[in-house]
Amino acid sequence: MANRMILNETSYFGAGSISEIVTEAKKRAFKKALVVTDPDLIKFNVAKNVTDLLEEAGLAYDIFSQVKANPTVKVVKAGIEAFKAAGADYLIAIGGGSSMDTAKAIGIIINNPEYADVTSLEGAIDTKNPCVPIIAVPTTAGTAAEVTINYVITDEEKKRKFVCVDPHDIPVVAIIDAKMMSSMPKGLTAASGIDALTHALEAYASIMATEYTDGLALQAMKNIFEYLPAAYELGAHDAVAREKMATASTMAGMAFANAFLGGCHSLAHKLGAYHHLPHGIANALLITDVMRFNAAEVPTKMGTFSQYQYPHCKARYVECADFLGIQGKDDDEKFENLIKAIEELKAKVGIKKTIADYGVKEEDFLATLDEMTEAAFDDQCTGANPRYPLMSEMKAMYLKAYYGK
Repeated sequence: MANRMILNETSYFGAGSISEIVTEAKKRAFKKALVVTDPDLIKFNVAKNVTDLLEEAGLAYDIFSQVKANPTVKVVKAGIEAFKAAGADYLIAIGGGSSMDTAKAIGIIINNPEYADVTSLEGAIDTKNPCVPIIAVPTTAGTAAEVTINYVITDEEKKRKFVCVDPHDIPVVAIIDAKMMSSMPKGLTAASGIDALTHALEAYASIMATEYTDGLALQAMKNIFEYLPAAYELGAHDAVAREKMATASTMAGMAFANAFLGGCHSLAHKLGAYHHLPHGIANALLITDVMRFNAAEVPTKMGTFSQYQYPHCKARYVECADFLGIQGKDDDEKFENLIKAIEELKAKVGIKKTIADYGVKEEDFLATLDEMTEAAFDDQCTGANPRYPLMSEMKAMYLKAYYGK
């Protein structure tokens, strides 16, 4: 069996690495950039760190700053028109996943106009032509969209998010400079950090995991457990913690871009789409319930119990525990202690316990539950989950995450 590994052409890491944008743009003979970002990053002068470099180097650019959280089909179409009007030949995406996802959709459609409706990009597809070149500059440590072949767009008309997976959309250059993340507020640091942890955990448990992705996922987990609390509490005052979290996010992204994700992301995508919870929060609320489902004892067809119906998955989680130094007298205890450690980490960084705690009204949640469950079952990520769920089982996980019991 052949396993595929897709990575950026070039990635830069470390403080001051944003200066390499100029190096790469000149080396590649790019003429004009469309900078894709959001209004807050313009307002708080975060994007200015990049545009100042472009100006000093005499590199032309225009700015498209209409990006918003959960980018929509409408925003993508506006970005396409902005790219054409600018006469640009490459994109610089500055921001979190929303900016990079918007840039990926713009770049793919510019070079593959048959997908101009945007929604036809849904699913795992191989477009004919590579995306317009993207230089991706993350300002959060969580989504890792700078190193992945995935992006998520919201269809406002149908009130749903859809996932696009395409090897042609990966940025040609990723710039991981923790100084670009120094203004992240505590809430975003927490949500994006647990998002990165979920990426690593799901990549490691995925049916598509390989030795190449395993090492990236494990080290990402280790960094997150060790450095997320300090990044959350001290922010820009702890440069080491910020740097380690930036590295963890990107490593987890490299892992899941190639091993793919699982049921937690399927559930989280739809929870976010229907009830407007941030993606990292949605993952945080669901991850341990999904892990318990994946490693559960279940009846065999003969009505008896095996030790574990899914021993491969419990063993994978135990390997994570071992790497993290989480101990126990046997595999069962190690697994339970890993779950406990995840819950304790979530509590340290202010993640609430249930969906209800985030203000989602019970009547609204229950009214959407069946539709949300069906959409999650059909999500692109479900297929790589180590234990394939029934819709009734996914529904039960939603209910557990809502009520906490």
